[in-house]
Amino acid sequence: MSTTSSDPTLERGLSNRHIQLIAIGGAIGTGLFMGSGKTISVAGPSVIFVYMIIGFMLFFVMRAMGELLLSNLEYKTFADFAGDLLGPWAAFFTGWTYWFCWVVTGIADVVAIAHYVAFWWGDLPLWIPALACIALLLVLNLATVKAFGETEFWFALIKIVAIGALIVVGLVMIITGFQHDGTTSSFANLWAHGGMFPTGFMGFVAGFQIAVFAFVGIELVGTTAAETKDPEKTLPKAINSIPVRILFFYVGALLILMMVEPWNLFSAENSPFVGMFALAGLAGAAGIINFVVLTSATSSANSGIYSTSRMLRGLSMEGDAPKSFAKLSGRKVPKNALMFSCMFLLAGVALLYSGDSVMGAFTLVTTVSALCFMFVWTIILLSYLVFRARRPHLHDASKFKVPGGVLMPYVVLGFFGFIIWALTTQADTFTALLITPAWFLVLGAGYLYIRRNPQHQELRAAHLAKVAHERYEAAAYRDAKSFATHEQEAAPRANENVHQ
Repeated sequence: MSTTSSDPTLERGLSNRHIQLIAIGGAIGTGLFMGSGKTISVAGPSVIFVYMIIGFMLFFVMRAMGELLLSNLEYKTFADFAGDLLGPWAAFFTGWTYWFCWVVTGIADVVAIAHYVAFWWGDLPLWIPALACIALLLVLNLATVKAFGETEFWFALIKIVAIGALIVVGLVMIITGFQHDGTTSSFANLWAHGGMFPTGFMGFVAGFQIAVFAFVGIELVGTTAAETKDPEKTLPKAINSIPVRILFFYVGALLILMMVEPWNLFSAENSPFVGMFALAGLAGAAGIINFVVLTSATSSANSGIYSTSRMLRGLSMEGDAPKSFAKLSGRKVPKNALMFSCMFLLAGVALLYSGDSVMGAFTLVTTVSALCFMFVWTIILLSYLVFRARRPHLHDASKFKVPGGVLMPYVVLGFFGFIIWALTTQADTFTALLITPAWFLVLGAGYLYIRRNPQHQELRAAHLAKVAHERYEAAAYRDAKSFATHEQEAAPRANENVHQ
């Protein structure tokens, strides 16, 4: 995608405070609050290793994204550098796939939000909170990017407080030896009920199927690059803190849960957060966690609307989407793209009245969405590998290099292959795996139509010329670097010969 500086655009209204909390909010999915019971019941205490491994691998995806975004501050999102490095096809597939991911996730969030509101007002028709949610998201995003940042800041803060409270309450229960149903809260609960891997290797593998979906949105900070104040400071800080977040929010919370109560007492159907607060005798535990999950789902939908509108704008500017999506309002937000994405959320209102069979199919579609997120993460890694090959001078000049060099992207890509294999071991996820290519067939048909556009033909021709030029420059740079290294190594030997 192009990176012209003449683009009039988006206001850099997101401060360091906003970026840090948006990054945290992206790392803490609703799945931690509601889905962790299922992961614990499937994998047992080994689930902590599942989250650590996934977090470790995705950290390198984020580092690759960070190095690429900071190599050219004209990049607005990862779709920009994908198009610039891999070609116009990559911008088209990445942008539209990311839009699809978040729209489907947003529809799921709208359905969930309506049901969470019903916890307090059971007689209220479900379409009312669903429509109210969509209207609220539209208003928040139409205001300014700072309004979006503020909303995400407070939503993320609620998640942090909830997890912090769980850890503190749990530690008190463990230290005081809390007893319940013949069990005692203790550190030994981690290994005293079948060891750390009580369900065997395949149980451990099954944990990956569920847990990987909890990390959806971790790349969200990459869509804020064009609206971030001082991105060279704020983006590295947000990305580098990912391992600490994973350890505290995921591993820390799950360790506490399984020490308070043995893993085999957890139900796949219930939130372990609600269960632990209820055990502690906290009045209104279910209502409190329901509020936390409600804000988490709203945060997810809010992030989705934000990111899809920016992706649509980028696609529009490259001729991959209608030109009207590029138009900015007086507040410097892409209003037409926002309204287009919000329109699709209305499908969530229809699904509320479609019955259980449709909801089962809908669960399948959200799994497809999560697989598409893995496609986006893969594109980020492939873009980085091409960046290393064609722009070695920019990599050498980078102050935010990927740890582990060029090896780690291949390790992470291999890990994604393992995740895909893991998805084949269960019927529902295997079905989703078979359905996912349908989306790419639709995109492929769209791209075959778009590529006939003269503007697109010019883009492809310009990209091919740029690739040839960069390869020539990269070879010259490496030759010069090799020569300089040889000269430096030869100089001490020459001095030794002179002295002799």
